[in-house]
Amino acid sequence: MSLRFIGKDPGSPDGGSPTIWVDDEDGSIVVQGWKIEDASTLAAIQSARPVPEHETVLRLPGRMIPFLQEVCNARVDNRRPLESVGPFGNSS
Repeated sequence: MSLRFIGKDPGSPDGGSPTIWVDDEDGSIVVQGWKIEDASTLAAIQSARPVPEHETVLRLPGRMIPFLQEVCNARVDNRRPLESVGPFGNSS
């Protein structure tokens, strides 16, 4: 795996989280974010669709959007096809 650092939250108190990388081998995005622990958010997520045991849901601040855009733009610039994802995260 060849992870390329994209950026970390410039507003993080310790300067280390959240963070975004891209895997240059398969084009996947790797994200470190805040663990969601408040009951109302978790209930809303679970009511839409249960999160499988092998997955997790993270929260990123809006100020991380430029890093996500950079990852997406890099994938398009490298002519890596963006996977088609259905409404439930399944490949369509």
